[in-house]
Amino acid sequence: MSDLQFRPVQSVGGEAVLLDWQHIHNLIIPTAALSVDEIVVRARRNILEVAYVEGTPVGCSTVRPPGSDAAPATVIARVLPGNRRHGYGEQIYQRGLARARDLGAQVIDTVVLASNDDGLRFARQHGFVEIERYVLPGDTVPFVDLRLA
Repeated sequence: MSDLQFRPVQSVGGEAVLLDWQHIHNLIIPTAALSVDEIVVRARRNILEVAYVEGTPVGCSTVRPPGSDAAPATVIARVLPGNRRHGYGEQIYQRGLARARDLGAQVIDTVVLASNDDGLRFARQHGFVEIERYVLPGDTVPFVDLRLA
């Protein structure tokens, strides 16, 4: 397994990393594609990172900090389909989980597009259980909210 290099998405500057994060997110979640402006807003309130191997983006992550002591943090690890099953998802997830715990999270959630069988399998293998399914307005594919048991 290769070591990953992580680069943060910043709300100002670092456009190449932001565009890499956008590409990965929008490829894996095509039903909820995000614009650059939407990502800039998210980068101000969440921790967004891109994982690289030898300068090539292989995945990205989102950590939504807990809003209060009882609120869950959300940890999302995404790996490009051609880079799966190399241990990158594990490294991205563990880094995100550690960040969420450092922020005081006691409860950890994740969210996966229902059509992403690899993502659902990964979440379940890591102890997440489904708590809710929902469809965004105008969409047909549900999102699956899961909580770390």
